[in-house]
Amino acid sequence: MEKNNFNSSISAKISAVEAIKKISNVPEWWGITFTGNCERQDDKFTVKMSGDSFFNFTVTEMVPGKRIVWLVTDCNMPWYSDKKEWTNTRLIFDVNEINGETELTFTHEGLTPDVECYNDCVPGWTHWIKTSLFSYLTTGKGVFRAPTK
Repeated sequence: MEKNNFNSSISAKISAVEAIKKISNVPEWWGITFTGNCERQDDKFTVKMSGDSFFNFTVTEMVPGKRIVWLVTDCNMPWYSDKKEWTNTRLIFDVNEINGETELTFTHEGLTPDVECYNDCVPGWTHWIKTSLFSYLTTGKGVFRAPTK
């Protein structure tokens, strides 16, 4: 039986190649502190939220105009009993362009109803994909709070 991974989809009038470029410009749509690079396969980057929280990623797949996969290589989520819950999960961005409109399907592989953060992470990801990333793809500006330090 396949896991029930979190998924969210949006469509925007943008080319698939441009969508991939914008997804890779993480600070513009995900209101976080960002260090590193995520434009090419094997790039490494870190996302920091508040306090001691962090998420280390490696770009494990980069197919221009088609797909990006980020592997969480380490994390600290101090507000949960399993502080490493996202470690070895994957964030997958699949894009498909048809007639100048690109459909983006986001999957957080490993974010399933049986993990502790699911009830908090679902509304979070829904916001970051459907509101902030969609706004960034269509207007050039994400919808988020100021980056945390």
